[in-house]
Amino acid sequence: MSSFTLVVCLFAGTAMAADRGDIAVADFEGEDYAGWDAKGTAFGKHPARGAFPGQSYPDGFLGRGLVNSYMGGDAATGTLTSPPFRIERTYLNFLVGGGGFAGETCVDLLIDGRVVRTASGPNTEPGGSERLEWATWDVREFEGRAATLRIVDARTLNWGHICVDQFVQSDRKKAPEPATRKLVVGRRYLHIPVTRNARVRRVRVESDGKALHDFDVNLTDQGEAVDFWVFLDLEAVKGRDLTVKSMLPPASRALDQLKLDDDVPGAEGHYRERYRPQFHFTARRGWLNDPNGLVWEDGLFHLFFQHNPFGCGWGTTYWGHAVSPDLFHWTEWPLPLSPREYGDGVYSGSAVVDLPNTSGWGRPGHPAMVAAFTSVRRGECLAYSIDQGRSFVDYAGNPVVTHAGRDPRLLWHEPTRRWIMAVYDAITGHEGIAFHSSANLRAWKLEGRLDGFFECPDLFELPIEGHPGESRWVIYGGDGAYLVGRFDGREFTPETTEKRRVWYGDFYAGQTFSNVPGGRRIQVGWGHGISFPDMPFNQQMTVPVELTLRQSPDGPRLHANPVRELAGLRGVRHEITARMIEPGRDVRLDLGSDLIEVEAEATVDRAASLSLTVRGVPVELDGRTGTLRTGEIAAPLPIEGDRVSLHVLVDRGSIEVFGDDGRVGISRGVIPPADGKGLVISARGGPIRLTRLVAHELRSAWPMPTDRTSH
Repeated sequence: MSSFTLVVCLFAGTAMAADRGDIAVADFEGEDYAGWDAKGTAFGKHPARGAFPGQSYPDGFLGRGLVNSYMGGDAATGTLTSPPFRIERTYLNFLVGGGGFAGETCVDLLIDGRVVRTASGPNTEPGGSERLEWATWDVREFEGRAATLRIVDARTLNWGHICVDQFVQSDRKKAPEPATRKLVVGRRYLHIPVTRNARVRRVRVESDGKALHDFDVNLTDQGEAVDFWVFLDLEAVKGRDLTVKSMLPPASRALDQLKLDDDVPGAEGHYRERYRPQFHFTARRGWLNDPNGLVWEDGLFHLFFQHNPFGCGWGTTYWGHAVSPDLFHWTEWPLPLSPREYGDGVYSGSAVVDLPNTSGWGRPGHPAMVAAFTSVRRGECLAYSIDQGRSFVDYAGNPVVTHAGRDPRLLWHEPTRRWIMAVYDAITGHEGIAFHSSANLRAWKLEGRLDGFFECPDLFELPIEGHPGESRWVIYGGDGAYLVGRFDGREFTPETTEKRRVWYGDFYAGQTFSNVPGGRRIQVGWGHGISFPDMPFNQQMTVPVELTLRQSPDGPRLHANPVRELAGLRGVRHEITARMIEPGRDVRLDLGSDLIEVEAEATVDRAASLSLTVRGVPVELDGRTGTLRTGEIAAPLPIEGDRVSLHVLVDRGSIEVFGDDGRVGISRGVIPPADGKGLVISARGGPIRLTRLVAHELRSAWPMPTDRTSH
């Protein structure tokens, strides 16, 4: 049993001796504002029915209607004023969300034309949620007097709107109030229950008066069903006192449901969930997006990634961390980078191993692994580890670069023997990538800039295959578009003005591993095209690919092919011998797995099309239009010569297609239909000569131990 000391401070609000019942002032359920006076352009002529175009959904309002001043976007302004009403209860409760700017995005209570109470939403910085939360005014001093409500939108910039609903007079409070629970950490993990539709609560975990974690979570309250559990690793503070704080509704017992344990609940079912991808990386629990800090050291590939460990949507941003010997069998390690304070998210970045110890942070036999990341409130920051990424120290000199940008990519530039930081930058008003240099990773100098790229840059050098001694530099943007050129450590000089791309579809923020033996350039991206229904995790990484640079009629071009390590997952092999595929005479192949790899080569006439339907998901190469397509995603692939190749991977949440030996790649988030079985090969518009087809049933990459967080 765990050792607990419990203190709960909940101030439920004083009820009158006889409950007089609530009085609804306004619920905004009608077809108009029912006597409220709307002025300006922000509120329209009737209540909203949810979100407006370009707005996230305002969760938390009741019924079908609410006041939402985003009708004309953040630029619209106006007021909405109620008819007079009489104050007859102790409290006035209402739901409010949106901008948090006093006097600009606010709700006012007026007595005799004077503002006596005011409130606004929670948001003042980019990000945030549109969710409405209860607010309460104590109005007992005005009981019996006439009052008016005024909703104000006077702001035209970010978060220049407000959402309001359900004005209710009551003798009971509805607004959240401080709740505290004290624990003695006798076990490794603190388990936190999550209910998907529960209100988002801010939870602060402290030890010795200092915050260890401060995050948002859909915290399960008493009586709500638990959808899944998330956890915090408290090994570093084992044996110490812990305080957990939150703002909760009066009489809530949500903190009572927190648990301490040495095991992770339900660990035997992790990675076995119905929709869990089996050879694409997903976080054990929670949300992931951009891959960060891809680096190889001492036999392990390190995958750091943007991570909300406390929910299945984008939220409080940490870095997650997983390691693998082969890019497929991953083990999650404890969270490496956490926000210093609430709202100061740890955004995207990169990592390198400082083998020459230019920083001085390394120790004999223990080179420093250095992570560069964007701290939302500080700028570009560094943290370093001398235990192979198991723990990181925040550099005392942070931030090392301050500018209007984010997402620093570190690399070593051998010709100048300096470190380079390629970082998204908008300081001149034009989006682009800035290049900073440093001899020691601590002090940085701005060198040059390349316009025309947006966030999550990557920069690397590759040899040109078949041309010994020739190489080029490649610069990548978050959207997967790239330029080939030359880089001297200060300026990038493109060889063409037009960007190219390998990837199409659900691929974003691709980054390559640093320090890989043999000079291999291995890339992983965020496969953002699918949300896994009713799962305790969300989003996946794309399959690791090896990038090569090959000469073409219009200059060097990137090719991407799944890494050779994928072969280690191959199981039963199926092969179709060379044959003609006639229109209307499909060839079918039964497969005994839902994890499939198909490699096909064919001769396709420019008037014909080749189709592979894998587990019910179609892939088509149209010879007439020179287009490779799966679903709504298409990539240009003109047929060159007399042979084409397709390489198809199907997992539980995606299909990836590589055409013409990796000249183009498509990533598409899709859950294959449950009744989609096997493989169907078909032709349209003319016969296809299939010269080779091999299909592999793939094994799961998850070894599924009882505890994958330990290291």
